[in-house]
Amino acid sequence: MKSILKTTLVASAVFALPGLAQANDELLKLSADPANWAIPSGNYAGTRYSELNQINKSNVGSLKVAWQFSTGVLRGHEGGPLVIGDVMYVVTPIPNIVFALDLNNEGRIIWKHSPVQGGKYPSGETQARVTSVMCCDNVIRGVSYASGKIFVGLADSTLQALNAKTGEVVWQAHNMSAGKVGESDATGIKPSRGNAASTNTSVPLVVKDQVVIGCSGAEFGVRCNMTAYNINSGKRTWRAYSMGPDSDILVDPAKTTHMLKPVGKDSSLKTWKGDAWQIGGGSLWGFWAFDPDLDLLYYGTGNPSTWNPIARPGANKWSMTIMARDPDDGMAKWLYQMTPHDEWDYDGINEMVLVDQEVKGKNRKVLVHFDRNGFAYTMDRATGELLVAEKFDPMVNWATHVDMKTGIPALVDKYGTEHGGKGLDYLTKGICPAALGVKDQQPVAYSPRTKLFYIPANHVCMNYEPFEVQYVPGDAYVGANLDMFPGPGGNMGNFTAWDAGKGKIVWQLKEPFSVWSGALATAGGVVFYGTLEGYIKAVDETSGKQLYRFNSPSGIIGNINTWAQKGKQYIGFYSGVGGWAGYGVAGKLNDTKGNDRAALGAIGGYRHLKNYTQAGGVLTVLTLP
Repeated sequence: MKSILKTTLVASAVFALPGLAQANDELLKLSADPANWAIPSGNYAGTRYSELNQINKSNVGSLKVAWQFSTGVLRGHEGGPLVIGDVMYVVTPIPNIVFALDLNNEGRIIWKHSPVQGGKYPSGETQARVTSVMCCDNVIRGVSYASGKIFVGLADSTLQALNAKTGEVVWQAHNMSAGKVGESDATGIKPSRGNAASTNTSVPLVVKDQVVIGCSGAEFGVRCNMTAYNINSGKRTWRAYSMGPDSDILVDPAKTTHMLKPVGKDSSLKTWKGDAWQIGGGSLWGFWAFDPDLDLLYYGTGNPSTWNPIARPGANKWSMTIMARDPDDGMAKWLYQMTPHDEWDYDGINEMVLVDQEVKGKNRKVLVHFDRNGFAYTMDRATGELLVAEKFDPMVNWATHVDMKTGIPALVDKYGTEHGGKGLDYLTKGICPAALGVKDQQPVAYSPRTKLFYIPANHVCMNYEPFEVQYVPGDAYVGANLDMFPGPGGNMGNFTAWDAGKGKIVWQLKEPFSVWSGALATAGGVVFYGTLEGYIKAVDETSGKQLYRFNSPSGIIGNINTWAQKGKQYIGFYSGVGGWAGYGVAGKLNDTKGNDRAALGAIGGYRHLKNYTQAGGVLTVLTLP
């Protein structure tokens, strides 16, 4: 481990370099050193893979707790720790407290930043108001670092840049309004039409000299966007909405493509009835990727509003879409809509992973995406050409396949929820997957050793009943009742090894509840994941054989990260049940009878989770003796 110790010292020196041409030059150097975990997804490619191998197949069974840290917050802990040199940065669910921890002293607090003062967020919104318009628990997915600053997107949609050494606010920008009906945001659009109740759960990503961030709120009729800010001044540089006029969504009708063809003028407007696009949803709250060589930023957009599909005839572009954009000005190079006219809430926000993969005998630079709708997409990341689209759970029944010429799923009428425009108050039974998808926010890992993706997954089905709902600024705009239940076989989760070139499952492990944690692959031949009951597990990368299991204080819905400190490898993760699947436990809703449809159907589906775990908020760090 001498080489790891050496690179750790180099990383500490890079932390202070002032003269790098762009922020991502620094991040590329930091993330290339496996002693750090410098980007939320491990690297710009989003592989969540580490070259560290001190912890390996032969000794992982000996892992012990090195130290633990209580966040002091009892709600869903998604995301994971960021490690830059000798300092770790973590953020809590609401009230979004950011901590800097000293890795030389078992997590001693260096500084603590509490953004909520007197019960109010920086935007002026009260914590209670922001909590009331959060869709699926009070989660946040991490922080980012660049140029001596920590970037955090608060729940009220404020983006803050903090001094990485002191925690002091360097600048802040109110990205969207969190329910201030009647006041305009920086675009001049009033929250009364399209951005009332906007919130944030995403982790910002630094690209070049900009930091980009999305927004949440499709369940409240928010029209969401991706926005970029200069990392030094906080000045907004561009904003790209998910739907609307070409000038709003930043597309060139003649140059931006979909399935290798120009999208044409008003590609979004033509797919919405009237001005329904103004409250169209398309949230962005996942993890994003960047290709420095192609100079493209990749992300996915979420569901259209409302969940009642009858209210919004048309394909509802560009919700449910993979977007490839120029990070300098936000202009889209290519788009691909996975679930046109969504009838099931199959958000397209899941992470994009950039790898070199053999597809049909040819090595390609690809983007791989495991969508909520249950299809795994392998695409040429330069052009958007669709190469592979296959089910990564055989239970998927709402569509038989994806047409490789059009990119459109072949629907099964029995499992549609619109029923030719007559679906109001009609309960469609046995749809697989449920609205939370075969995979939700929990990011996959990829190993260049095995050329396999490791997928933490849900195995859950649902009944779906649309109903009529009217848009009221700042109020819920859902329009559907859901019942969730285990998929075929009775389990609610899987952990799957996937060949993205062939579109095939290599091996699969069943879990009683959804696997809601992010995965981690390492050069030690070990893959890690966490379970809703609270176990962190280590398995063999080639066979899936379990090598280690540790019962943490609460259910794991965060990501598992690794780093090295003074020549020793560590594994770190949050335990703190919550998120959509664990909301009943975190929000104490499972204690009430007769509310199985609460939390958009999750309460009934996961009612028995309370028998296995309780709310928590602990960072656990493991290492070898």
